[in-house]
Amino acid sequence: MIKIGIIGGAGYTAGELIRLLINHPDTEIVFINSGSNAGNKITDVHAGLYGETDLEFTDELPFQDVDLIFFCTAHGDTRKFMENHTIPEHIKIIDLSTDYRMKSDDHEFIYGLPELNRRNICNSRYVANPGCFATCIQLGLLPLAKNLMLNSELHVHAITGSTGAGVKPSNTTHFSWRNDNISIYKPFTHQHLGEITQSLGQLQNSYQGGINFIPVRGNFSRGIFATMYMDMKVELDEILRMYKEYYEDHSFTFVTAKAPDLKQVVNTNKCLVHLEKFENKLLITSVIDNLLKGASGQAVHNMNLLFNLEETVGLHLKPSAF
Repeated sequence: MIKIGIIGGAGYTAGELIRLLINHPDTEIVFINSGSNAGNKITDVHAGLYGETDLEFTDELPFQDVDLIFFCTAHGDTRKFMENHTIPEHIKIIDLSTDYRMKSDDHEFIYGLPELNRRNICNSRYVANPGCFATCIQLGLLPLAKNLMLNSELHVHAITGSTGAGVKPSNTTHFSWRNDNISIYKPFTHQHLGEITQSLGQLQNSYQGGINFIPVRGNFSRGIFATMYMDMKVELDEILRMYKEYYEDHSFTFVTAKAPDLKQVVNTNKCLVHLEKFENKLLITSVIDNLLKGASGQAVHNMNLLFNLEETVGLHLKPSAF
């Protein structure tokens, strides 16, 4: 059994991660660290886990008892923790924050997008889990970068559910503002642009960026629905061949013949990608669940790779029928 520690256990991604891990056949959660909730039952915060766990939050850090630590901390806090604590050499880490996603000589983290870096993840110790927008958008574009076809300006419009903003309420997340409403935020400047550009450049050295990204707050709880378009003279049949070839040995990303709906991926670890041509424009639609494929599900996928498990174990999740 893989012995697990979780640091930062009160947020949405932590709740989903705990749910996945307590139902995973090869894991045991040893501790869930949360200073503000120490002594409280996990179900006091994550009520959906009633009947599934008797675990309590703790303010202790029994590193000697675990093989892997997940960080579900606020952005910036993982790096602070790493700087102020000595992590035993035997422990592997998966970080769900932004802190180590950008490649740098000052850390050993591998960018944890399995559809891009699966082999490197399998041989690594530390993994930086990708952002949710970044995951959805990259999966819509990686086959083009692989075939050196990102040669024109790219336009991205992506709408996300309210859980993407985290559990802490704010002026733009409470129900009376978010319900029956949409709004844009951080147009052209969203923090996930850096990791998207980094990944695309990894496959296509000539890629220089040029992504016009408009993020949108949606009036639903979970999921990301992204549409991307660009100039493209290559025929659709050839593009479809490239996409199917790229994803044929990946377990969670599928190229669909029909334009997908968001409900097809909510509560799953899937990404559905659809392609259409309109004269010389290529339209790409990519949809994921932001808390699973965009966060905790992908983190468990990375864990499976780190420990040489079959990569889909614990992730056979199904969408709601309605």
